[in-house]
Amino acid sequence: MNGNFERALALVLEHEGGYVNHKLDPGGATNRGVTQAVYNGYRKMRGRGLLSVKYISEEEVRAIYKFQYWDKVQGDFLPAGLDYAVFDFAVNSGVSRAAKYLQAVLGVEQDGQIGTRTLAAIGSPAETINALCDRRISFLRNLKTFLTFGKGWTSRVKGVRAHALEMANV
Repeated sequence: MNGNFERALALVLEHEGGYVNHKLDPGGATNRGVTQAVYNGYRKMRGRGLLSVKYISEEEVRAIYKFQYWDKVQGDFLPAGLDYAVFDFAVNSGVSRAAKYLQAVLGVEQDGQIGTRTLAAIGSPAETINALCDRRISFLRNLKTFLTFGKGWTSRVKGVRAHALEMANV
């Protein structure tokens, strides 16, 4: 069992920043990378009233990232470095998409859920990290908002690759 959640979360949060509500961002209002829709779902699930994502607490941020992203991509069961690369991809582009891209790189069925077959197919973490980051960049370049956000996304994936390879001890 891997214990990289705290380190991976710190790296993700370096990219996410504070509150933004960019008119071209399909995620809408976001704070620390958590969209208003995700925050609403989190608060409803816990029987709490709705609140602007502007006011999200550090505890809520951590809980959302752990439950909504890390656990869903099986972060504790992925090799060091690959855990961060998949986690960051999931945060930025969705859990299912990150899982499907990982599965495509590994040559297994792309069902969008990382399970035992996906985990068993992982060979070299470094090769998988590089292939996943390459595919992620390709995906991002094809988004209609790439002209607006592409420079930041490209920088983010470059940093993810470097940190992930370092975490994999490559």
